[in-house]
Amino acid sequence: MLVEIIAGIIAVLGSLFLLLASIGIIRMPDTYNRMQTGTKATTLGSLLFFSGIGIAHPYLWGKLVVLGLFILLTNPISSHVLSRAMHHAGKSPILPGKQTRDDLADDQGEHA
Repeated sequence: MLVEIIAGIIAVLGSLFLLLASIGIIRMPDTYNRMQTGTKATTLGSLLFFSGIGIAHPYLWGKLVVLGLFILLTNPISSHVLSRAMHHAGKSPILPGKQTRDDLADDQGEHA
C-alpha cells in the first residue's frame, strides 16, 4: 500500500513536469527557449514518471531503464542539433536589451 502511494506521488510529479514543459513550450518567446524548456523539463518529467511506474511494477525496471537511457541520450542531442540548424538558418534568439553575443559565429570565424 505504501509503495503504491509513493509510486503514485512520483508518477504525478513526473506528469506535472511534463505539463509544465508543455505550458513552457507555448509560453516561451522564441525557438531556442522553447527547445531548452522542452528538453530539460520533459527529460526530468519522463524519468520521474518512469521511476513511479518502476516502483509500482518492479518487473518493468529493465524496460524503463532502457527507455530512460534513450531519453537521456536523445533529448539533449536532438535539442543541440535543432539549435545549430536554427542558427545556420539565420534565426536569432530574442534577447533582452539587444544583446548581440554570438559565440558559435565567433568560433566559426563568421564575425571578424
